[in-house]
Amino acid sequence: MTTSFFDALENRSATDREAELLAALPAQVANAQQNAGAFASVLAGIDPDSVSTRAALAALPVTRKHELLERQKAERAAGGDVFGGFSTLRFGAGMPRVFASPGTIYEPEGTRKDYWRMARAMFAAGFRPGQLIHNCFSYHFVPAGSMMETGAHALGCTVFAGGTGQTEQQVQAMAELAPAGYIGTPSFLKIIIEKAAEMGVALPSLKRALVSGEAFVPSLRDWLAERGVAGYQCYATADLGLIAYETEARQGLVLDEGVIVEIVRPGTGDPVPEGEVGELVVTTLNADYPLIRFGTGDLSAVLPGPCPTGRSNTRIKGWMGRADQTTKIRGMFVHPGQVADIARRFPEVLKARLVVTGEMANDAMTLRVEAAAPAEGLKARIGEAIRDVTKLRGDVEMLSPGSLPNDGVVIQDARSYK
Repeated sequence: MTTSFFDALENRSATDREAELLAALPAQVANAQQNAGAFASVLAGIDPDSVSTRAALAALPVTRKHELLERQKAERAAGGDVFGGFSTLRFGAGMPRVFASPGTIYEPEGTRKDYWRMARAMFAAGFRPGQLIHNCFSYHFVPAGSMMETGAHALGCTVFAGGTGQTEQQVQAMAELAPAGYIGTPSFLKIIIEKAAEMGVALPSLKRALVSGEAFVPSLRDWLAERGVAGYQCYATADLGLIAYETEARQGLVLDEGVIVEIVRPGTGDPVPEGEVGELVVTTLNADYPLIRFGTGDLSAVLPGPCPTGRSNTRIKGWMGRADQTTKIRGMFVHPGQVADIARRFPEVLKARLVVTGEMANDAMTLRVEAAAPAEGLKARIGEAIRDVTKLRGDVEMLSPGSLPNDGVVIQDARSYK
């Protein structure tokens, strides 16, 4: 395995990393309270100096993407801050670009070198200073193209701004400029390689790729490898920048050094035990866009042990689905947070999953509950709690610990839609 690292942060001791991240946390909380109006409200009454442990961080509210969108819309309608009070930047020299994500959610870009922290993932994928990178992420509206370009520049690379579409022209540029590799979605890379074969054009320089934006399934990874391209994936969002990246060990994704990541039970802010699947909640140390406990809505789980490459940060399994499992049952919406609320009422309950069966308009729901040494009458009391919280009747099935799958599913919709 490699002994080459992007910087000294990657192989520092886990103890030093945790201490340094937590030492930076109070200042970021104070910055958010003082300079981002939304967090002045969300974190009202919180003493920033008290937020210096994982437990203190876990006690803060989770801000989810729909809340970011709602605040942005409300502020714009009132003629206020277009970023909904989440950005500490204002239009001008300190904010060279603004981007948009579906919703529409607007994201600022600051002037800091490698603003989105993508250079680390590029280095892990094998890119090195002095190389040309063919960037096929969009430069239109969304930040993906700029995220990758600024990272490549920070790494010391030149970028060809390929963008999306125009497949024959992409092949021509690759053949004539001979880039060291590709950055973009994995599906578009496959299309380019197939088009090159159709055109009878060789692309001998294309040896590596950093892909993101969609699932990078093993079959496509192997398909690329058969054609001489070593593809690696990274996990990033427009709100947070880089969150995690793949290494040549291909054993999960290593967390970026500029974020604090928690995995919580879907619908809550409660951290799950290590190894259990839950929602990724991220706190970024980006002072310009200081998102504190931002719920990504994505499911993942922590992998035990360090990366075989020597990178010492925590590893996650990668994207494992969406955390928002809100389901309509008998005309009522039931949320994962409500299932968690029911479970919290009973100390004996270790884990719960609501299973919805039957046909549409003829729903039945059963709360499957893992419990340690359940007390007499617990099943009946849980049934009452279901009615109290959801306003619906449901059955209760008691299970022994470890019976439910570790997949992050809180509400399983098993109805027939025929």
